[in-house]
Amino acid sequence: MAGSGSDSTRRDFLKAAGMVTAGASLPGWFVEQCAAQSAAGGPPAPSSPSETVRLALIGCGGQGRGDARNAQRFGKIVAVCDVDERHLDNARKDFPEADGYHDFRKLLERKDIDAVICGTVDHWHTLIAIATMRAGKDIYCEKPLTLTIAEGQRLVEVERQTGRILQTGTQQRSSVHFRLACDLVRNGRIGKLQRAEVWLPAGLRQGPFQTSAVPEGFDYDFWMGQTPKVPYVKERTHFSFRYWWDYSGGTMTDWGAHHNDIVLWTLGMDQSGPISIEGKQLVEMIPGGFTAASEYEVTYTYANGVVHTSRSTTASEWHGGVKDPKGQQHGIKFIGSDGWIWVTRGILQASDRELLTDKLPESAPRVYVSNDHIVNFIDCVKTRKPPICPAQVGHRSASLCHLGVISIRLGRKLNWDPAREQFVGDAEAATYLAREMRKPYDYDMV
Repeated sequence: MAGSGSDSTRRDFLKAAGMVTAGASLPGWFVEQCAAQSAAGGPPAPSSPSETVRLALIGCGGQGRGDARNAQRFGKIVAVCDVDERHLDNARKDFPEADGYHDFRKLLERKDIDAVICGTVDHWHTLIAIATMRAGKDIYCEKPLTLTIAEGQRLVEVERQTGRILQTGTQQRSSVHFRLACDLVRNGRIGKLQRAEVWLPAGLRQGPFQTSAVPEGFDYDFWMGQTPKVPYVKERTHFSFRYWWDYSGGTMTDWGAHHNDIVLWTLGMDQSGPISIEGKQLVEMIPGGFTAASEYEVTYTYANGVVHTSRSTTASEWHGGVKDPKGQQHGIKFIGSDGWIWVTRGILQASDRELLTDKLPESAPRVYVSNDHIVNFIDCVKTRKPPICPAQVGHRSASLCHLGVISIRLGRKLNWDPAREQFVGDAEAATYLAREMRKPYDYDMV
């Protein structure tokens, strides 16, 4: 017997959204709504070559090239840039028609580039984003958006001054699973929200490491950028940069930029944050090795009384052993007076299945709808509408993670004024809001 039109619509939507196997965790009423929205709008496919968005990639590692390949569905990659010749060569193979650059400032001088994808290491995000917007171009910037809270404040102001489109790469806001979880919690499906428990992958705890010669074709000084100049250690660079305080915040700012962002979204606090933060490192790091805490726990408290914990996971202690489709241990559990909802990539669960299957009223307020993060960016480049994750959203999400990192490093409770974005009565903590930038890699270069 042939499937009904409704079943076909649902199946087509799930297939298009890459959720054929995971769709079973989504209630039918929600899938049908998503399918209807998709049919009514759809992705912004260019109708002529003149409408094709001309894109450049800065930072040609695996994440950057993946973002660029994704964006190429609705744009053309015309330029690529990296300080490592090996990464640049890989990008040239992926995008053979693109011109190659070593210095992103030279790339930004081109008048034919509409938008930039920034896939660099974290400590370069802010300077490249500022330079891109001041050059009159839009930008999709990987998360975390910034290295410090002060950088985020500056980015928000530059976005406002220039009127450019900035999309932060916190793509879970364009996931139907996270969007539904957010809508349900916001609309009181689990009663009064009491707690949000975020589980993040533990970081690496390795070392000590040895110095070595800088590989040929790698401009290590440019790569270090604003950070302190130190001898070359292979493990400081590329993928494992995120496990050093100098360049990032460990998995707290890596995965935390995703899941903590969803907590802020659910709380409706994209312009705000917690009023206190208490963090601690759970294991000592190995001298001469990675510095960012591999295992940690942070507790945030908000003015509305909600308590939000963010913890690294171990194999034996975390939410029910539920892994995402790739086998990774992470996710968010929203706990209310009337039940709980658990969400991670491709999975949505609840203390009672009816919490998911009962349809929300048509009049229920809903969050911003985006089913594809890159498509949302391209659409906003064309229409000039605000994207789902503009600078303010990316800044506040990154700030939440930076506050956790600062508390972990200080090992004590901190009080925070989210309106003024300042620590309350804590001069030592205030010194962590910004970092000294090594010349010439500071704001003067952009």
